[in-house]
Amino acid sequence: MTAAALYDPKDPLNEAVAAFYIQASSGLVDLYAPVLSLKAGDAVRPDLLGHIKGLRFIRIETFDTDAAVTITELLRFGHPWAAVHAARPSAAHPTGRFLLT
Repeated sequence: MTAAALYDPKDPLNEAVAAFYIQASSGLVDLYAPVLSLKAGDAVRPDLLGHIKGLRFIRIETFDTDAAVTITELLRFGHPWAAVHAARPSAAHPTGRFLLT
């Protein structure tokens, strides 16, 4: 989980994830964090959601009706829940984007 790596400076992936955050802070990339990913992480690491929410250059994606419909369709096609909650396609980002999960 990349959010957990950013949250914990002792995590072996912290530096790699922090590099994406630095790029976002300079306007080179946009970082998005699906709220369901953060909530799942927060259950294991309390205050993860609050920590990530407090970071200025991460945009937290809400779980709205469009997300629920898309996720339901992906689940019906056999994709695992762990992947579909973060892999929601977006017309605004047809070539992809960086997700903090």
